Amino acid sequence: MDFLLMSIDPVAIQLGPIDVRWYGIIIASGIIVAYLVGQREMIKRGFKEDTLTDLLIWAVPIAIISARIYYVIFEWGYYKDHLNEIIAIWNGGIAIHGALIGSVITALVFAKKRQLSFWKIADVLAPSILIGQIIGRWGNFMNQEAYGGVVERSFLENLYIPDWIIEQMNVAGFYHHPTFLYESLWNIIGLVLLLVLRKVNLHRGELFLIYIMWYSFGRYFVESMREDSLYIGPLRTAQMVSLIALIAAAAIFIYRRYKVKPVIKYKDK
Repeated sequence: MDFLLMSIDPVAIQLGPIDVRWYGIIIASGIIVAYLVGQREMIKRGFKEDTLTDLLIWAVPIAIISARIYYVIFEWGYYKDHLNEIIAIWNGGIAIHGALIGSVITALVFAKKRQLSFWKIADVLAPSILIGQIIGRWGNFMNQEAYGGVVERSFLENLYIPDWIIEQMNVAGFYHHPTFLYESLWNIIGLVLLLVLRKVNLHRGELFLIYIMWYSFGRYFVESMREDSLYIGPLRTAQMVSLIALIAAAAIFIYRRYKVKPVIKYKDK
């Protein structure tokens, strides 16, 4: 059977000489939705109305910069000969691990300066972070990037994936694993898990650590399917970072559960 091979134009609109890409629109949408959801929970948990806004004024640009730096470092073989492209993030090429590292460092400094609990902020925002990631991965879809290895079209059809997603996974005449979709669905399950566990009233910090463990576990396996992984020698960078993050989060979880006194719960002021 013949199929009409037609991918989605990554450029949403053109404003004179400027291409406004779907990638940027989707990433921005993810940040906005995550902010709106996070703001509601922050106020509910007793934070001032401007706390999250003040945090994001610093965290968002730092996260974008750190995400790009992370990507460029591990793709330096290319960028050393294309220095003018280092700032071209609108073409893709930002790493979520870099964004998370930058965001966590920013939140730690912010919490210390404001004399707030970093763990309380992290717990409250963990579901919002996942929401941002769920939406943001569709930017990769629009850019036809972050896809997996070659598969037959019939394989994708058996997953009951809509045709418009299947055709977007046709790159240079070959169909690929929609790893962006796998990760997005994994994160949706993680979001539901966090929302359920939030009602259990865990120890402070544990919801955020569960988010780190959940995302890292899923990312480790999804990364093994991707064709565009960043590498350190023969090792996939994202798998290494995910494994380190998973072990570190589990160790901190256990330590805080049994060693940190007095016990402060999620819903405590």
